[in-house]
Amino acid sequence: MQFPAPDLVSSRRLLLITDQLLAPADFLLHRFLHLHLKQSKTAKCIVLAVSESLERCKSVASKANTNVPHNESFQFLDVFDQFPPLQDRGEGHTNDISLKCIYDLLSVKLSDSRTNGQIPLVILDDITSLEWLGVSLVDLSRFVRALRTLCVKMDAALVIRHHIVTPPEPDALLRHLLQLCTYHIEVRPLSSGRSGAVSGEICVHLGPSMKDTNEHVISRASALQYRLTESSAVFFDKGTSTGVL
Repeated sequence: MQFPAPDLVSSRRLLLITDQLLAPADFLLHRFLHLHLKQSKTAKCIVLAVSESLERCKSVASKANTNVPHNESFQFLDVFDQFPPLQDRGEGHTNDISLKCIYDLLSVKLSDSRTNGQIPLVILDDITSLEWLGVSLVDLSRFVRALRTLCVKMDAALVIRHHIVTPPEPDALLRHLLQLCTYHIEVRPLSSGRSGAVSGEICVHLGPSMKDTNEHVISRASALQYRLTESSAVFFDKGTSTGVL
C-alpha cells in the first residue's frame, strides 16, 4: 500500500500535517520530499527548516536511495539563519522582520522555479517551534497566510507540520491552520499504545475548501496504520500488521 497518493500533493494546496509526541511525523515529511524529487527530476522542493538539519535530511535521503546532496531541485533554507542572535534581539518587530526575510527568499526561489513548468513543493517542517521560541500568534498567522497566498500565486504545493501538545483540544495556532488547509493529515499514536508491529496511524480530513469531495479522505475509523523502518515506513490497513513499502 502506498501513501500518500500521487495526486495528493498538487499545486495550490496546503497540506497540514499534525503529530504528537508519541507519533512524530518526521518520516512523513521526508517521504513527501523523497517522492517529489523522484517523481519529477526538475520540480523544486524547498524545505524551510526549523527543527530539521541539513545533515539529517541527507542521511535519511541516503537510506531511501534519494540523492539529495547533488540534486539541484532540492533547496534547504535554515529558518534560524534569518533570525538575529538572542543577544541582538530587541523589542518590537524583530520576529516580523525575520519572517519577512524568509518570505522574500522563498519568493525569489519560487519565481526561479516557474520556468520549467513543474509544480514546486514547499515544506515548513515545524511551525510550532517558532511559536515556542517567541514568535507571536499574530505574526505566525500572517506568515502562514502569506506563504499560502504565495504558493497559490506560484502554483506550488505547501506542506506545514504542527505539533499537537494537548490533544484533543486544538490550540489557537492549530485552529487557524485548520481554516486554511486543503487537507489535514493527522499522524497519531495508537490508543492502545505503540507496539512492535504498529508505530501509529494516519487519518486524512478535508479542509474547508474541499467540502464537496471525499477524495483522499481516510477517517479515524478506517485509519491507515504504519510501521517505521530504518529507511522509511510500511503502510497497511487498520487491523493488519503486514504491508508493502
